[in-house]
Amino acid sequence: MRVPEGAVAVELTVPFHDVDGLHIVWHGHYVKYLEIARMELLRRLGLDIPQIRELGFRMLIAESHLRHVSPLFYGDRFRVSAWLAEIEARIDTEYEVFNLTTGRRAATARSVLVTTTAEGKLCIGTPGPILERLRP
Repeated sequence: MRVPEGAVAVELTVPFHDVDGLHIVWHGHYVKYLEIARMELLRRLGLDIPQIRELGFRMLIAESHLRHVSPLFYGDRFRVSAWLAEIEARIDTEYEVFNLTTGRRAATARSVLVTTTAEGKLCIGTPGPILERLRP
């Protein structure tokens, strides 16, 4: 997986409360790191939570896949890059977690967002007002 030009990146440091007894990041925390990058990506596109709600929609994670390549340890600096891979019927986001301390890729991931109405009814396809903000 190659990070495309225009991807949004956030840099973080592994905090003590994210590691296990071996000082390795517990695998469940990677999902939190992905969410931080995805929300920054959506925020830059004008689709932060308040904007999505103002449009009358909600966006939910329907699917996620994470592949661990090498561990993150307590105190490591790392970068999470996120970019849109597909934006038609659903919104697919791809990610790379890169350990800046070791210079190694830590993980790759993909998540799928679907849209519902404010009342929770699943939208068939991504609604036009959201697509308008996602497309360049």
